[in-house]
Amino acid sequence: MAGAGGGRGGAGLSAAALLALPALALLALPALPVLPPGRGAEAQPGFSPPPGFSPPLLLPPGLREELRQRRRDLRRLEAAAGGGEAAGAAGLGCGDLSRATAVGVLGWGFTKVVARAALAGGGSVALKSVHGAGREVRRCVQRYGAPAGCRRLAAYKLLKEVTLLQRLQHPGIVKLHGQCYDNSGDAELRVTAMLELGSPLEMIQLLQTPWEERFKICLSLVKLLFYLAHSPLGSIALLDFQPRQFVMVDGNLKVTDMDDASTEELSCKEDNDCTLDFPTKSFPLKCSVAGKCEGINEKKNLFNAYRYFFTYLLPHSAPPTLRPLLSDILNATGDLRYGINETLRAFEKVLHLYKSGLYLQKRPLLLKDYISLKGFRTVEGEGYKCWPSYSHLGCLLSIHSAEEAAAICNSQLHCQSFIVTQHRTWTGRPLASFQSSWTDLIPDTNAVVYIKRSASSGERL
Repeated sequence: MAGAGGGRGGAGLSAAALLALPALALLALPALPVLPPGRGAEAQPGFSPPPGFSPPLLLPPGLREELRQRRRDLRRLEAAAGGGEAAGAAGLGCGDLSRATAVGVLGWGFTKVVARAALAGGGSVALKSVHGAGREVRRCVQRYGAPAGCRRLAAYKLLKEVTLLQRLQHPGIVKLHGQCYDNSGDAELRVTAMLELGSPLEMIQLLQTPWEERFKICLSLVKLLFYLAHSPLGSIALLDFQPRQFVMVDGNLKVTDMDDASTEELSCKEDNDCTLDFPTKSFPLKCSVAGKCEGINEKKNLFNAYRYFFTYLLPHSAPPTLRPLLSDILNATGDLRYGINETLRAFEKVLHLYKSGLYLQKRPLLLKDYISLKGFRTVEGEGYKCWPSYSHLGCLLSIHSAEEAAAICNSQLHCQSFIVTQHRTWTGRPLASFQSSWTDLIPDTNAVVYIKRSASSGERL
């Protein structure tokens, strides 16, 4: 949710002021636990608040127990992380927040609300705070009738997320730029996390992109799940695993919500305690001698990746010779016959075949049927549309070589010429622009235009 796009209002206000405006209930920063004596409001780089906040007195027993449980979870997390400051900890704090300019609300969810803010020194961040009017707080108040205690309970989720983001460093996890723990002038603490800003993951748009880009999304996800399976905190499961928990940052997939992540694997006494259930499938797992369901976190992540991402993004419009390998990946992850290690190896094999051109079928050499003109290109606007293209205005496709481009041009009814451009994809492959005409040529020292001999017959070049 940290990178959800859109938003409205709030321009010109400080970010802190926007988040505190009573009239904007969705943005209200609710009161959180008081910092222990001696703690300042300014968050220092690497500062992680101690989880042992004392619960308020006179709370219902059930709420007190929930607060104690969440404090215990934070203590376990701190202990697993080894305590102390995290390597590469973020440096933004309350001073940066007070000087930031609020741009607008990005979105809100069960527990948190997210706004976008422009920093005084340049750049933008996503501000994440507890959603005082969210369902988690409302349901808690309905159950216990203690608003302050319920806001405190919700705050522990954000504190847990900050702790996780401080210690998990991976390109597939949204960066924590800083945090503010502010108790100045209030009886209770307000918490804001400052995160890397992304844009929402739009699955419908992804389905319309070239296969190479969709493969990149899936490969990025596999690398993230490999890291989570072998993280410094142990095997981590993303309990609320859905596309809305991810954002795109500079074309890269990143998970942005970690508050529901679990670093504990399910305890068990026998194998029957270790059934992994999904809406359409169940998988029996083993109970280890240590009393834990073996690999349950890893397998939960992997099957969710299969059902939310691989099924939709991997097979469609893939190169024909790679489809059997992709089908094997789908079947093996859908049946959980592969673990994350085997899945990553399978993806890397597909990537190697694709980048090296070894996936190309042996076929007659077709480039001999084209005339090449160095130092020229065709006028823009002479192209035709094809799918899936890197450009909505024409036919721009990823190729391994000019020979492959010639085969593509021969297979398309409107193609009369093509240009191998200087632009390259994330795999290093060039992009080729396919054209329906070649008669309007303009000088370009970096370009080479290939024209069908049949199209050029009878014309002067």
